Amino acid sequence: MTTTERGRLAGRRAVVTGAASGIGRSIAERFLHEGARTVLLDLDGAALADLAASLGDAVVAHAALDVTDGPAVTEAVRAAAEALGGIDVVVNNAGIPMVGAVRDLTDEDWDRALDVDLKSVFLVSRAAWPHLEAGGGGAIVNTASIAGMVGTPGQAAYATAKAGVVMLTKCMALDGAAAGIRVNAVSPGFVATPMLERWLDGQDDPAQARAGVEAMHPLGRLGEPRDIADAFVYLASDEARWVTGTTLTVDGGFGATSHPL
Repeated sequence: MTTTERGRLAGRRAVVTGAASGIGRSIAERFLHEGARTVLLDLDGAALADLAASLGDAVVAHAALDVTDGPAVTEAVRAAAEALGGIDVVVNNAGIPMVGAVRDLTDEDWDRALDVDLKSVFLVSRAAWPHLEAGGGGAIVNTASIAGMVGTPGQAAYATAKAGVVMLTKCMALDGAAAGIRVNAVSPGFVATPMLERWLDGQDDPAQARAGVEAMHPLGRLGEPRDIADAFVYLASDEARWVTGTTLTVDGGFGATSHPL
């Protein structure tokens, strides 16, 4: 795959976290198809290297990164900016699931979920901010979740972290407006990713669990990573030039109704 000459993101210099699989992989593929030059970051360096090799020369660089490690994040973003010659788009997609009610979660569970799913957005955005300012502005797009917008049982830490992403998105949008930095989020419903497959496989009856989750979406199916990646392309592009501080829900109608979870 090579850079598209006249894509919707032609000439954009993008950094994508959590890029090795699932939604992040699809975002990377869509960005490259739309003309962006990218640096891809993920904790799984081996999977990331395989992805970069398959995508071709539009991947300017890739690196293994723990997005909860502040100094490592600062250095990775600095190196990305150097490799790209600046940064125009930041995608904060790295995340992990964390299942459990408050009574069941350990301190470590809670801290891990908040660190990976929320604090990482702060760390990466803070590191990228001066590079975005230096380029006259840009776009930050964060991965939130429908779980951060409607209450769900057994998701106390994950849902709280994703709700935090929604509010952090609003605050950063206000802080960045004067500098031309737009900040938005995408809130997916249940998407067919390796992370969801692992969760389904861990249920007592995986087939029944899958059918139940599909039925929660009025459009009658799980989302595909491409469904979510297309929203990221829009929010990173000039088509969204007057859009900031919003969370775009892409959930097959999940949030439009109530569910017997």
